[in-house]
Amino acid sequence: MSQKSLQEQREQRLRSLDSLREWGFEAYPYSYRPSHHVAELHCAYPEAEAGSEYPDERVVVAGRVMLLRSMGKVTFATLQDASGRIQIYFQRDALERYGALKEVDLGDWLEVEGSLFVTRTGELTVRAEAFRPLAKSLRPLPDKHHGLTDKEVRYRRRYLDLMVNPEVREAFVLRGRAVSFMRRHLDALGFIEVETPVLQSVPGGAEARPFQTHHKALDFDFHLRISLELYLKRLIVGGFEAVYEIGRNFRNEGISHKHNPEYTMLELYWAGRDYIDILELVEDMYSRLIEELTGSMKISYQGEVLDFTPPWPRIDYTGELAERAGLDFDLLDESRLRAWAAERHAPTPGEEALADQPFNRMLGKLYDIYLEPHLTGPVFVMDHPQAISPLAKRHRSRPGLVERFEPVAVGMELGNAFSELNDPLDQRCRFEVQRALREAGDEEVPPLDEDYLVALEYGMPPTGGLGLGIDRLAMLLADAPSIRDAILFPLLRPE
Repeated sequence: MSQKSLQEQREQRLRSLDSLREWGFEAYPYSYRPSHHVAELHCAYPEAEAGSEYPDERVVVAGRVMLLRSMGKVTFATLQDASGRIQIYFQRDALERYGALKEVDLGDWLEVEGSLFVTRTGELTVRAEAFRPLAKSLRPLPDKHHGLTDKEVRYRRRYLDLMVNPEVREAFVLRGRAVSFMRRHLDALGFIEVETPVLQSVPGGAEARPFQTHHKALDFDFHLRISLELYLKRLIVGGFEAVYEIGRNFRNEGISHKHNPEYTMLELYWAGRDYIDILELVEDMYSRLIEELTGSMKISYQGEVLDFTPPWPRIDYTGELAERAGLDFDLLDESRLRAWAAERHAPTPGEEALADQPFNRMLGKLYDIYLEPHLTGPVFVMDHPQAISPLAKRHRSRPGLVERFEPVAVGMELGNAFSELNDPLDQRCRFEVQRALREAGDEEVPPLDEDYLVALEYGMPPTGGLGLGIDRLAMLLADAPSIRDAILFPLLRPE
């Protein structure tokens, strides 16, 4: 629609708004109180016979006008509220201000009072006995009432997407119900929900480039957190036994179908438990959650059937990666792996050769190439190399590895969990290795957090920890191909 046409329609709707005032309506009332949501009415009369009349069933409904057609003495409209749509029947002889309907536009909000009947075509309908406008839409709805097709417009103006694409609303209802289920599940296990700082002087708990902001009163540069981890573990040191937080993380990195720089995590820490205990918690919570929300432990995602019925398969990180990459030597043999990478992975223009990258980066990229994208799942990838796991406890029986797992489905990491490293001396050594990488120019390696090391020196009991991505879970539940379809307002370049 051209800008001129849009302006003309807006001016016409402003004139209609003035006309509604002249008819005696309040232009923008302060409240409304429907007696029913639309879905409640459809549930109450699921198989009503055509021609049925319910004169004693008085209802008040309210919603946005999505369809409107006038035939002189009668007008039909379709109202949409948060639960669905219902047809409204206006008759000139039954309404004192019937003529005001000509000032009602698509997109306007109306409240309608009347009785129920079923049309000859079997459609449940409200016979209007009174109505009033609740809000005038000064802009026209998108041209195609069945939905928007431009993805960028849908993300940028999510309110329009929700308005005309009901299935989008359902995806976010599922997301909200999933978060509610997680809270109930953890609360029942005795966890306490807490909040930790978003603004941090030392961003830590992950390897990622942070966003930075300046606090004027303190004259200090703070960072938006990249992880919830280190502050939650301080609470375990302080005496909490089981804590969780559902909060936002911020990473100054690229955008893809499974990455958004601002995203939501569930993180929890449970004193006395190890990573196998946490694995069993994830398996149980996810399977119950999927079943409660969908009616089955199996869901379809982009044509793949994912079975969340416990137990999930467990895959050995180093063994499976070595096999899929075709290695005939120990994956942790750094010199042989570098020689192999130099032979098999020539550098792309403008990028550092894989064989020349730090060992942790090289392992991570090989995992991203040979293993994770090929896992349909859900599966648990178990026992990661220590080189890529600076906050996890050493494996009790496998040198060079740590007690860590990641749940993976359709090539996406859904979370990350450890037997948490609680030896302050070992943790300091690993942080020092990270500091050397940072000083060598790796901006994603976090600075050394001295206060966290001080906290560990007061003693943190054996603890299992977990982080789960809420957005990626929502992608699976909604069968959404992109993380942007699971975030109400994804990050976009400003217009």
